[in-house]
Amino acid sequence: MIIQECKKYQNTQVKNLVLEILNEHGFEYDPEKDYDLDDIEKYYLTDGSVFYIGIADGQIVGTGALKRIDNNRCEIKRMYVKKSFRNRGYGLKLFDATLEFAQKHYKTATIKTNIKLKRAINLYLKNGFLITALDTKNNIVHMVKHFY
Repeated sequence: MIIQECKKYQNTQVKNLVLEILNEHGFEYDPEKDYDLDDIEKYYLTDGSVFYIGIADGQIVGTGALKRIDNNRCEIKRMYVKKSFRNRGYGLKLFDATLEFAQKHYKTATIKTNIKLKRAINLYLKNGFLITALDTKNNIVHMVKHFY
């Protein structure tokens, strides 16, 4: 798998992939949460943010993004791998690239994910993230990692 920064012309492909994966997990497009997918360039390709894509077999098979919060903090987001390409280490490669970017540019990284996504939560815990809050009303786990 090749990892590269998402280009503007790939926005529609990326959005479709992410929505496919969200649907697989029982989630739908939510304009309040998923507005960033409508304009990846605006939300991720400027101002200390990044949106990586993984390409294998000539197609986009995964994503990993990082959104700048302020000069010291960022949020890791949009960690997805297409179902037929899972269990090949692609998610870990995308996560590693995103985490490396975070460590180079920020002091703290945060992650919010759905409580149902146990594999993702375990990956984050194995990589030094700590659970800071459980929002059981919205089924969200809040996590943080400090870089020293």
